[in-house]
Amino acid sequence: MTGGPAPGTVRAETPPATETGTAEYGVATLERVDRRSDRDWSLFVYSAAMERTIELQVIRPADNSAARPVLYLLNGAGGGVDEATWRKQTDVMDFFGDKDVNVVTPVGGAFSYYTDWLADDPELGRNKWTTFLTEEAPPIVDAALGASGRNAIAGVSMSATSALALAEHAPNLYAAVASYSGCAETATVEGSRYVEMVVGLGGGDVENMWGPIDGPYWMERDVIRNAERLRGTAVFVSSSGGLPGVHEARAWDEHGPAVIPDIALLGVIETAVSRCTDRLRTELDALGIEATYSTRVEGTHTWGYWQDALHESWPLLSEAMSA
Repeated sequence: MTGGPAPGTVRAETPPATETGTAEYGVATLERVDRRSDRDWSLFVYSAAMERTIELQVIRPADNSAARPVLYLLNGAGGGVDEATWRKQTDVMDFFGDKDVNVVTPVGGAFSYYTDWLADDPELGRNKWTTFLTEEAPPIVDAALGASGRNAIAGVSMSATSALALAEHAPNLYAAVASYSGCAETATVEGSRYVEMVVGLGGGDVENMWGPIDGPYWMERDVIRNAERLRGTAVFVSSSGGLPGVHEARAWDEHGPAVIPDIALLGVIETAVSRCTDRLRTELDALGIEATYSTRVEGTHTWGYWQDALHESWPLLSEAMSA
């Protein structure tokens, strides 16, 4: 493709007159479009629900001769403002280099679980991510990118839980969902403690998110308790068993014994995630809901396995978005 700016430059464009609104919050608008290259864009969308502008990083399709679907690919607990992102830790730019899909990743939402919080938080601010991702952003994204209206959503770690919950919340919006090392429960003791730990890493108070633990909002947002809502959605779930594997061996080769504490901690986290995956599978099987699973004994809570899982899930996501 030709006609884009030189690499490393940014061209801000006057956005099309696109806006969307909700009865509760008012109008969301597209403020501007920045193009770093023909394939690497950012959309800046004002969220009326959160009263701030959200950057959506976009990888454009290889071929724009026809309308293409949108994959919403969520970053993990850091919300894309740290180094732990798809772009910095994986090969997403190269992997999607020949794919006919728009890949959209929001920047922000650290430790928020990409959900609508009941109250503003002194540390984490106002979070209305369910409203933003399911109501405000999609029509703006589709108009700005000339998208086909077919969508999928995928997330990693914290946002893997979010992706499943968003797919349950808006089943007609997403044709497919992929969860990479996420815990699909919030209403159990183990699930709620995991959520509390993640939100606490950002200094947030989980009661501002969903009220008192064990309260009704925690149950309403528990993916396993609401698994019936995934019926009709293509589902991919991956997790590992927590034992050191190929990616830990590479880390050892690069850094030596210094990685042992990290490997141990990430192994414990992934072991807990694996138990969540087993319980989700049991519930979906009981309901007769088909899903594709990728589980292994070896592997910790690490980006190398999430990159592998993204590659493995792509055929399912692509087929669902193209149907």
